[in-house]
Amino acid sequence: MATIERVRMTPTEFRQLGETAQPTELIDGEVIVSPTPVTKHQRIVGRIFVLLDHLITAGSLYGEAVVSPMDVWLDDNCVQPDVFWVSGAESKCKLGEDGYWYGAPDLVVEVLSPSTAHKDRRVKFDLYEKHGVREYWLIDPDGQYMEIFVREGEKLARMGAFGLGEAFVSNVLGGVSIDAAALLKA
Repeated sequence: MATIERVRMTPTEFRQLGETAQPTELIDGEVIVSPTPVTKHQRIVGRIFVLLDHLITAGSLYGEAVVSPMDVWLDDNCVQPDVFWVSGAESKCKLGEDGYWYGAPDLVVEVLSPSTAHKDRRVKFDLYEKHGVREYWLIDPDGQYMEIFVREGEKLARMGAFGLGEAFVSNVLGGVSIDAAALLKA
């Protein structure tokens, strides 16, 4: 069995690391490197990005959709959501001169993997809630359902879980109805 070495560093040290496609985050001073995702995970990520991009190019949604790996800085923490959407000038999330994003995206989507599920459900959930993410989608490819959390004041409240044959309305995306099966299919 492999042993996991915990590496700690400052945000300045983290920023000095070279570019990599390996999922690498800095959370509470700890560098977290995850295995690359499997095909099922990436298919779902692709479908979500295509959905958001379609809404933007059709003119029913403004802003920018971004797919991982892309750093988002929340204070001294650097996360890499699977997909995120920034609404535009009024968003808390801004593109820095260095090409990375700073502040809470309007929508964050995390597709669960066995190696990241705990972090996505707990640690990153808390960061997204604290920094003002407006809507958070947690997608379980194996269970074939999506949990949707929406901003209510200072908290992210669970709107519900949606599986195959179900749909939900995303208020942050302008009231568009999202068919869970279209995103979850294998």
